[in-house]
Amino acid sequence: MTQQPFSRPGAIDLSALKAPAPSAPAGGAPASSGSGHSYAIEVDEANVQQVVEASMTAPVLLAFHSPSRMPESSQLAADLAVVGDELEGRVLVGLVDVDAAPQIAQMVQVPSIPFVVAIIDGRPQPLLQDAVPIDSLRQMLQQVVQQLTAAGMTGRHQPRHPQAADGEEEVVDPRYAAAQDALGSGDVDAAVAEYEKLVAANPADTEAAAGLAMAKVLQRTRGVDLHAARAAAAADPADVDAQTLCADLDMLGGHVEDAFNRLVDVVRRTAGDDRTKAREHLLALFAAVGNDDPRVLRGRQNLASALF
Repeated sequence: MTQQPFSRPGAIDLSALKAPAPSAPAGGAPASSGSGHSYAIEVDEANVQQVVEASMTAPVLLAFHSPSRMPESSQLAADLAVVGDELEGRVLVGLVDVDAAPQIAQMVQVPSIPFVVAIIDGRPQPLLQDAVPIDSLRQMLQQVVQQLTAAGMTGRHQPRHPQAADGEEEVVDPRYAAAQDALGSGDVDAAVAEYEKLVAANPADTEAAAGLAMAKVLQRTRGVDLHAARAAAAADPADVDAQTLCADLDMLGGHVEDAFNRLVDVVRRTAGDDRTKAREHLLALFAAVGNDDPRVLRGRQNLASALF
């Protein structure tokens, strides 16, 4: 059975960190650290509250390191900042020097360094306790982002450095803002419409396609009685509509492979229009998760086996 993103045990209570802190600059973002990265910030007692609260927009990764005692931990933190930039706002990396900010490390009960904790909607979970190569780090975080997208979490942080390299003001990419604002306000229909515009304008925009696919999952499951839907699917395995709806609910619950396997089984059992409907629905769910995700690769292999 698959697990939801960041389902590892041992959540850390960060509530004590939410002490009064200096007000954030315009736009509500913590001030830039001067680290040279657009989506990384040095974290101390003065700004930790703002950094934690930024996790309400998109995930925050706190990387605890010590330049003097364990240089490899600082290398991991630097690599994490690089990968954070590559993800273009899907995560914000908070760099915590445990020698300069020991109180934060004590609050989080850091067991050792390096240590990376992920915070989503203010809820922290341990993510990493080893210094891994940047390629492994990149692959792990890409999978995390894909899981978040599959769960309908498509928010982005704004860059922490407003100045571009040439000295001109950096403009935040507005492509997804309207769709994300619509999702944030609960207007799923508007989000679908905005994502459809993006896909129509650029069919190669895989992230817009993923957002559209997941927004449609939200649209199809709006107001659905979870228990009644699952009971209907269990009572009639031949009902394609019931099975596709149940697969959507699996996706919302983070059970991605369960959703894929359910529809592969439907494809295997059916023919004609029913098979086409199940196959096309499954392909849409593949798009929501991302073609590079190993679960999608397995799902495509299973689909091919079911078809032929």
